[in-house]
Amino acid sequence: MSEQLVAVAIGEDGKIAPHAGRALHWNVYAVSGETGTSLAWMLELTEMGCLHEWHVRGDGNRHPLHYVDVAIAGSAGEGVTRRLGERNTQLLATAETSPEQAVAAWLAGNLPAGLPHEEQACLHPKA
Repeated sequence: MSEQLVAVAIGEDGKIAPHAGRALHWNVYAVSGETGTSLAWMLELTEMGCLHEWHVRGDGNRHPLHYVDVAIAGSAGEGVTRRLGERNTQLLATAETSPEQAVAAWLAGNLPAGLPHEEQACLHPKA
């Protein structure tokens, strides 16, 4: 297996963020069959750089998450999932709350299914 990059949305509590579109912090893990899994870097986005804003702008520009193979969050809308997939980034939703456990579960092929996407959380965060 060649190295893959897996980004996990992180909430303020250090657990997996409940919504990919509004997550501003992402831990990016390098995953390799030879060296295992290690935290490669942390990605900090601005409000204007979050997935939701990138998605609704629809300007065709690349997003920093296009450089990872897989992105994981608590939930994600179909539109942003599809748009990331157009550039070969698979966005997955999970009920797992531990970033490290989510990456391990993804590797094992048993990542728990995600939460339903709540559009109001996209349109009116913290409302």
